[in-house]
Amino acid sequence: IPSAAVDTGRAVLQAAESRIGAPYRYGGAGPDGFDCSGLVAYAHRQVGITVPRTAAEQFSQATPVDRRALRPGDLVFFRLSGREVGHVGIYVGDDRFVHAPQSGGHVRVASLQDEWYRQRFVGAGRFYAAPR
Repeated sequence: IPSAAVDTGRAVLQAAESRIGAPYRYGGAGPDGFDCSGLVAYAHRQVGITVPRTAAEQFSQATPVDRRALRPGDLVFFRLSGREVGHVGIYVGDDRFVHAPQSGGHVRVASLQDEWYRQRFVGAGRFYAAPR
């Protein structure tokens, strides 16, 4: 795996982790308030990568990653209701991810093992140069 790709993924993750505790704000893309896809856009912007604005667009345009091949900085996507992908987080490692949950919440770490997320997980992807 090229170390540059690993470093970029980690840099994306570190940018997101640096915002842990920031309040959820609908349509927020930082640095003081975020919605889920805004946090993803903010973290990628810190490393010079532009990504689409909504979770659904991010899901459709990311390079797919197998769940067993997840690396720090990859994105994990969820279907909250209906068929549209409506939530996204940034993978940390050990089945955990950083995300901006719904109104009233703060940027925090959650687990893919949590039944609520496990039932709604739809896939993963990345925007940084994929390790070959």
